[in-house]
Amino acid sequence: MNDIKLIVTDMDGTFLNSQYEVSPEFPEIYEELKRRNILFVPASGRQMLGITKYFGAIENEIGFIAENGGYMVYKNQELFADQLNQENIAEIIRSIRTVPAATAVLSGKKKAYYETDNQDFIDYIARFYTDNERREDLTEPVDDSIFKIAVYHPESSEKYLYPVVKDFDQFGLEVVISGQHWMDIMNKNINKGNALEKLQKTLNITPAQTMVFGDYMNDIEMLKKAQYSYAMENAHPAVKAAASFEAGSNDNFGVLNTIKRYLNAE
Repeated sequence: MNDIKLIVTDMDGTFLNSQYEVSPEFPEIYEELKRRNILFVPASGRQMLGITKYFGAIENEIGFIAENGGYMVYKNQELFADQLNQENIAEIIRSIRTVPAATAVLSGKKKAYYETDNQDFIDYIARFYTDNERREDLTEPVDDSIFKIAVYHPESSEKYLYPVVKDFDQFGLEVVISGQHWMDIMNKNINKGNALEKLQKTLNITPAQTMVFGDYMNDIEMLKKAQYSYAMENAHPAVKAAASFEAGSNDNFGVLNTIKRYLNAE
């Protein structure tokens, strides 16, 4: 392994531990990456503000892939921004309402929007959606660009949500299980992998110069865009099958330990 120019990592379940914390070693490791001209890029299903809040001191030095690839920024410059159409949003929301205990969030450029009045859920999503707002009816248009619909289920997104929304892929939409409790719906071909490919082409970086880390199914496409693809020890079995290597668990900060081993070997 040599000549790595780009390191891309998912956030929840990958770069962050179970308490949503960044390793205290990150600033030192980042400085070494910077010295070697290796670009660090977080890639998440979160809204942009839910990612950048972890990297305020270096926000203008790195890239960000947000909204599962629907929104991408490099050194504070917008590279790509997608948008769902209102007809699809309304139809999806009506379908989600048929699933007991399911809760939808519209993730937009300005804010995230929800219609529940469950305060526990509102407090919970504030971890991921920094700027959010309650609306009476999510089928009604909002004055914002909506990148994706994130849907939460308290037991299992794969078991309870996917069977209800999977057929939306026939209508130009991408349906992906993004976590044990979450499912994301975007426009077709919006995923972290296509966003990463755009970034690689923009910066003239090859898959052979790229290292990627992930833990859930919404990471699979971007793992395929890197020669050095790592599934976390705590990753979904499908992700482990798609990756070339395995990193330690997120609670042991496996991403940074793998990066440290690479830097020390070099």
